[in-house]
Amino acid sequence: MIIRIIVNIVLGALYGWIAGKIMKSSGSLLRNIILGIVGSFVGGIIAAILGAIGLSIGGWIGSLIFGVAGACLCIWLARKFLK
Repeated sequence: MIIRIIVNIVLGALYGWIAGKIMKSSGSLLRNIILGIVGSFVGGIIAAILGAIGLSIGGWIGSLIFGVAGACLCIWLARKFLK
């Protein structure tokens, strides 16, 4: 259980770093990592909702896609609300 939480935090940090590169974020690395962790949670919720209506991408590729997409969404929202 604790190992799964640690792995999810590390993956969320990785997704935040990737999203920061995609979004050309001027924020700090720490900010992108935190937004990535939050974004991976958001991406997981979006994936679950889409999975519930029949769209399902499984495995680590789906996790990567939805985690990075959620992190990009969080970075975009942070840009809009924290200016």
